[in-house]
Amino acid sequence: MRREFPLMRHDLRDLTIIGAGPTGLFALFYAGMRGASAQIVDALDQPGGQLAALYPEKLIFDVAGFPEVLAKDLVQALERQAARFAQPIHLGQVVTGLEESGGHFVLRTATDEFPTKSILIAAGIGAFSPRRLPQACAAPWYGKGIDDRVLDPASLSGQHVVIIGGGDTAFDWAHQLQGRAASVTLVHRTDRFRAHHATVEAVQADVAAGRTALYTFHELHEVHAVDGRIHELELRDVKAKTTTRVRCDVVLPMLGFVSDLGALAQWGLTLEKDEIAVNSQMETGRAGIYAAGDIVTYPGKLKLIATGFADAAVAVNQAVHHVYPEKKINPGHSSNLAVFGQKDD
Repeated sequence: MRREFPLMRHDLRDLTIIGAGPTGLFALFYAGMRGASAQIVDALDQPGGQLAALYPEKLIFDVAGFPEVLAKDLVQALERQAARFAQPIHLGQVVTGLEESGGHFVLRTATDEFPTKSILIAAGIGAFSPRRLPQACAAPWYGKGIDDRVLDPASLSGQHVVIIGGGDTAFDWAHQLQGRAASVTLVHRTDRFRAHHATVEAVQADVAAGRTALYTFHELHEVHAVDGRIHELELRDVKAKTTTRVRCDVVLPMLGFVSDLGALAQWGLTLEKDEIAVNSQMETGRAGIYAAGDIVTYPGKLKLIATGFADAAVAVNQAVHHVYPEKKINPGHSSNLAVFGQKDD
């Protein structure tokens, strides 16, 4: 008979943030700055959202105060900032339900319960997962040579890498692995690319110089292994119906991702397509629940990291005032706050 285990119940918090991307991490810091107890719940196994999962080695140029910064370095800086107040980040937790009990919310995942007085949804594009290769021959090799996330670029040094895709992520990695991998091969079903023009030009220059191989109008046809390791890929020309074998140790499918609001879509929020409509206070249409970052829409909304930070500050201030009506919405300048050892606020 199957044994049912009780859910682990955490301490009641003033604010629970759904999403550990840049907006969520900044919100966690900001909640601590406002003297609120807070926590993050995130479906991924590491903080950083899309920056960590999809673009860790990509340079970002439009974050205030950083002339340029690697995505992974920005995530680490945000983690250090949030760590000032030692508030927990719960990873690998997919939110499955929400209830109200005893005058507060209870967020549920498959294994845990998170009681909370307010909620901030900072889930980016919702729970997302990379699109998988459609060919049946690929399925057995996921985690054994086919990886749709690059956690450690150094592990690809000296490897023969085949990248499948035609968007920003595919071209970014094709360019960044040049000179690091033993060889780089880029494969795409058409000759139309969805990547930034400058990156496409850089990769095409590598192709012209013989440093990178590019197969347009090709797709994966078969995986060939030696001693249980990928050795070659057989590529199929979708026009000529011929096949070509290329040397390969690692396959990086960069086919975009599938996003889903999941349980959040059932919470009585104001939704427009797959986004949460909010007002200028980041209110979602359900009292005590706020949203910020790329998951929200409002007139003039820009989907930028910088805008997400501003959204987070507004949302946290409103949430703190909701939980503690006696507290001001505007905290004043951080340089004058006692929490940082400055002039008493």
